[in-house]
Amino acid sequence: MLQDLRYAVRGLARNPLFALTAILAAALGIGATTAVFSVVDRILFRPLPYAHEDRLVSAGMMAPLDSNEFMFASEYFDLRHEPGPFEEVTSFTAGAQACDLTEQQNPLRLQCLRLESNFLRTFGISPALGRSFSAEEDRPNGPRVALISSGLWRSRFASDPKVVGRTIALDGASTVIVGVLPPSFEMPTLTHTEVLLPEALNEATERQGRALRVFGRLKPGVSAAQATLQLQPHFQRALATVPPQFRKEVTLRVRSVRDRQVGEARVASFILFGAVLAVLLIACANIANLLLARAVSRDREMAMRIALGASRLRLIRHTLTESLLLGGIGGAVGCALAYILLRVIVGSAPGGLPHLEDASIDLRVLLLAAGVSIGSSLLFGIAPSLRSPGASVLGGWRSTGDTKFGLRSALVTAQIAISLVLLTGAGLLLRSLWKLESVPSGMQTQRVMTAHFVLGRQSYGRESDQLAFFNELERRLASAPGVEAVAIADSVPPSGGTRSRPLATIEVSGKPRRPEGTGGMVAWRYVTPAYFAALGIPIRRGRGFSQQDRGANTNSIVLGEMLARALFPNEDPLGKRVLKSQQGDWFTVIGIAGDVKNRGLAGPGEPEYYLVRKAVPDATYRNQEPPLGWRSAFVVARTAISPALTAGSIREIVASLDPTLPVQTETMPQRMDGLTQRPRFNAELLSAFAGMGVLLAASGLFGVMSFLVAQRTREIGVRMALGATPARIVGMTLRYAMRWTAAGLILGSLGSLASARFLRSLLFEVEPTDPRALIAGLLLLSCVALLAAAAPARRAARLDPMESLRQE
Repeated sequence: MLQDLRYAVRGLARNPLFALTAILAAALGIGATTAVFSVVDRILFRPLPYAHEDRLVSAGMMAPLDSNEFMFASEYFDLRHEPGPFEEVTSFTAGAQACDLTEQQNPLRLQCLRLESNFLRTFGISPALGRSFSAEEDRPNGPRVALISSGLWRSRFASDPKVVGRTIALDGASTVIVGVLPPSFEMPTLTHTEVLLPEALNEATERQGRALRVFGRLKPGVSAAQATLQLQPHFQRALATVPPQFRKEVTLRVRSVRDRQVGEARVASFILFGAVLAVLLIACANIANLLLARAVSRDREMAMRIALGASRLRLIRHTLTESLLLGGIGGAVGCALAYILLRVIVGSAPGGLPHLEDASIDLRVLLLAAGVSIGSSLLFGIAPSLRSPGASVLGGWRSTGDTKFGLRSALVTAQIAISLVLLTGAGLLLRSLWKLESVPSGMQTQRVMTAHFVLGRQSYGRESDQLAFFNELERRLASAPGVEAVAIADSVPPSGGTRSRPLATIEVSGKPRRPEGTGGMVAWRYVTPAYFAALGIPIRRGRGFSQQDRGANTNSIVLGEMLARALFPNEDPLGKRVLKSQQGDWFTVIGIAGDVKNRGLAGPGEPEYYLVRKAVPDATYRNQEPPLGWRSAFVVARTAISPALTAGSIREIVASLDPTLPVQTETMPQRMDGLTQRPRFNAELLSAFAGMGVLLAASGLFGVMSFLVAQRTREIGVRMALGATPARIVGMTLRYAMRWTAAGLILGSLGSLASARFLRSLLFEVEPTDPRALIAGLLLLSCVALLAAAAPARRAARLDPMESLRQE
């Protein structure tokens, strides 16, 4: 083996161009595979940081109000008393809330989450320092205690080991830190949180109460499907408490924690991993062709070895050693390339992909790279190793060329076919992305800045304090430099955080109530009068809000076009009365606004209405809690200057009113980009892999055509001596290339039609069988193949027949 290895090194050193080409092809395939596997491994295969993760599930009802399962407090209390298939159940309040750490000079906005005292125990998590909540602390009006994240402990408290027992000011209230979470801690919903607080459920008074995320640890031997069946009686009892208009669309779901985390990313991960494996196969086919061509040039050498007594097994071992050397060097270079590709993938990836930030080239990934290197070496080395030249080669006879290119042409055909599958998939995703980005949002988002903050519960607990703050904020924002229009709202699109209510609950004066049945959900917002001007939302009919609508005795409402059509088909909505207030007063329709995409560009439109934020006490606003209450607010500013300068002005104005109030700023284009980040990422990554495949296929075709011309030099010389024209020689040569290309395109077309259906869930308004993507791929590959074959064909046409015949 050592002798074969030394000989392989000397052989590759004598032919550096061949070695470099093969190593680069191997490095490209292995590097791309390793980088993508490091991402997919974290998403789909790496163990989660929980004990008995295979038995941890999320359980609850699915309804139009939420995209994830949930339970109301009353249903959860029943489940806690009768856990059925669970060893233990636990819960936390849906949605992290902003809370402010104000005990130091620099205020800090944190994400806080309320969970049950047995939560860490259910997931098998132990605090790195201190302890979890006790049952006594997890009750209404119990002691104010908190667990902090490892990151917050390091950044804010300088990893002080004495932080346990320390009192901090959280939302203006004294809170005792009882523990520090381990660095590996993550919520099963992947919700980012820095502070955990007791949930403090009150079973005596909170029978319906808040919406909870419920998790449980299944009993040994119980599957999620079995748990779903066992929970059906409990679900039927819970369904009886659901308003009738929701019951038809409410279902029960029990799924593993990993399934809940991965969601729709599972399909995209498998597709991208399959694409990169296709690139690896193309690279292996490319290297195999190179090795086959090299093997033909070494026929005399191999025949001499056989004549000197070398066994068949000895020759195979010698050839595979050279392949393993190429694969090993390519794997080493591929690992370095994988590190670069991984940084690019992580840097360009959208938010929301689970565990992506943890992806790295660690030992597990390196072992995969080593396995891929060895497997690839055997794959592209097996065909050359099985070649056995006959003894006639030693006779020195020369022929007019070897016309048997069966295996080499089959490899080129396979490369082209696989490349077409990748190109078609990339074309479908790119077309889908173009369709998605062409969907009108209903707004003019350029030069619009948003700023979000939440007033502290302790400092702004009274309605009068909140009113005073926002009235003064409005006054100062109106005079901010460069601001054309500025408004305050409780939420801004695109956002799933709008308030909503069933369409069936919206009454129209003088009309009977709508029949039971959801009829969909209706979003609504509290906004100040300049909201429509700030976001560029057109008023189709009537008018928007004015200062006169903010009086104590006025009740005005602006409807979106979709809602206006639903409530008043074939009628003029202006002046009509809808939606009784808490005091029993009707709201009068004063205007119809254009529809706005609230929940993403890909989803259907959503009916919506707007109420005005009043400058006087209003019962409708009372007792509202963030993220949608009065204490939570978005400032929306349309500016004539740089949005960054406007963001600075907004921060200064808020700081002048309350220097302890953290403010988060973002431009509207940034918010809108979030809607297309994941489709763009999928399309760009698959397009990059398709491009790699096309380049490798083109280089493979170029190499085979060059070898064909070299092998048939004497035949071409004879043909030209007998009167063949250069054009005829070019045509003859190109026919070989086009024959292999056509076979590859036919097989690739069939493969594209078969595999495109796996992309269905990733496409928007594009069918997997869309012919335009396939036709574009066919044209592109045909042109690339023609260009790759043109240079060898031209070289064949320029051969001097006399020089060719002298070689004979």
